Amino acid sequence: MEKPICFIVFSFLLVSANTHVESHQEGWISGVISKKGLDFSKDLLIEKAVSSMFPLHLPDIEKSVKIPLIGKVHLGLSDIVIYSVDFPSSSVETGDSGIVLVASGATANLRMKWKYSYKNWVITISDHGTATVKVLGMEVGLNAAIINEEGTLKLLLLDHGCHVKDISIDVDGGASWLYQGIVDAFQGKIVSAVEEAITKNIQKGIITLDSKLQSIPKELQVNSVVALNVTFMDDPLLTNSSVEIDINGLFKGADEISVSNYYCKRSQNFLTGNGLAKMVEISLHEKVFESAASVYFNGDYMHWTVDEIPDSLMNTDGWRYIIPQLYQKYPDDDMNLRLTVTSPPIIQIADHDIDTTIYADLIFEVLNSDEVVPVACVSLVIKASCSAEIHRNNLAGSIRLIDFKASLAWSNVGDLHMQLVQAAISTILKTFFMPYLNLHLREGFPLPLPHGFTLQDAEIIQLDSRVIVHSDLSYANRYDPSQLGTNLLVTA
Repeated sequence: MEKPICFIVFSFLLVSANTHVESHQEGWISGVISKKGLDFSKDLLIEKAVSSMFPLHLPDIEKSVKIPLIGKVHLGLSDIVIYSVDFPSSSVETGDSGIVLVASGATANLRMKWKYSYKNWVITISDHGTATVKVLGMEVGLNAAIINEEGTLKLLLLDHGCHVKDISIDVDGGASWLYQGIVDAFQGKIVSAVEEAITKNIQKGIITLDSKLQSIPKELQVNSVVALNVTFMDDPLLTNSSVEIDINGLFKGADEISVSNYYCKRSQNFLTGNGLAKMVEISLHEKVFESAASVYFNGDYMHWTVDEIPDSLMNTDGWRYIIPQLYQKYPDDDMNLRLTVTSPPIIQIADHDIDTTIYADLIFEVLNSDEVVPVACVSLVIKASCSAEIHRNNLAGSIRLIDFKASLAWSNVGDLHMQLVQAAISTILKTFFMPYLNLHLREGFPLPLPHGFTLQDAEIIQLDSRVIVHSDLSYANRYDPSQLGTNLLVTA
């Protein structure tokens, strides 16, 4: 039962009305769960609750009753088990006080053992057998809320209960007087036992889930370099048909220090349409991508030695007409070309496109007598266009070169023919730099989804400084309750 409840809690459980105050801390990744998503989670919750809660064992019941014409009879029920439940109707509603989940018109089937003993001053009579019970018109409901305590969610059970309308008992063995005696003696006790057992299980589940929620890590490790800050920000925002929840969403470096203290105000009209046809909508602000770029830049990961270009460009002979003095000074020497990004890339998300500006230096190095000698530097302003893609639960992407400008920063080998240099650099960018970036961009990073859930039929749009993912969800272990885990977040 933990997993689907955790999904509801993690994704769109609600807070009471008095927590809806003016927001001061908003996240850069937002999630909206639609009515369709709520219904999906409700159905999954009930399915998993039934598979994990039942069979449910009830305590033994004993009672002495006085039966007309017979006298006082001691009756006992044991091995009472609810072995199946059917919920034909259920609903989930959001409101100021929390999420209200109701399953109504339910039926449950019980089996048990019975025994009786009758004793007077002359004889002692006893017998035993089995019985089946059908519980009719059962209604189960709960009202839960969540509060945000320093970036961690705390689950509160506001109200819950179980009500049974009626039961029917079928006794195997015994006489009619015994059947009537069991019905009269135990009908109320069986109803109370069923209601109490299910109510206690709801309480126990909420306590367990609250503990699990508070143990959710506040960062999602992507790789050895970066982690995603998934601290919850402020309180969920409710509407009649959807719930929005925000997380910090900025990348952090290995030193666990956030790369930025950006301030973001929650959008007043976050939904991109009049309604949300998919189950979830996940929105990532361009600052999320800028924070990742800043981590890699500040960690000194944005420099590369170019070695996957035509061999002619890796020797001074290949540059003899482009940089004449280079060949004169270092004839037939091998070379390195070192590409270094000089500032964090600038990422701007426009309608239907992601524009990227990269400032970099291309340094020409000569390998002369086992010594690496820098001889010239060309500064580059690279304009590129990115597109976002979904690979499983990862947000990935690809990049293509739009244009670039090259200017001589310094040279120890005289003037350079910049037109020819620019043509050579174009080859370097297209055959090395862009493919290298795409290799890493295709890996992407995991979106903050509960463990076990997978995006399905996802669509991506770029709009108003955000990448927005619309998607339905599937649950991999839907029919395997033994696989219910406790991790809520996907791992890299």
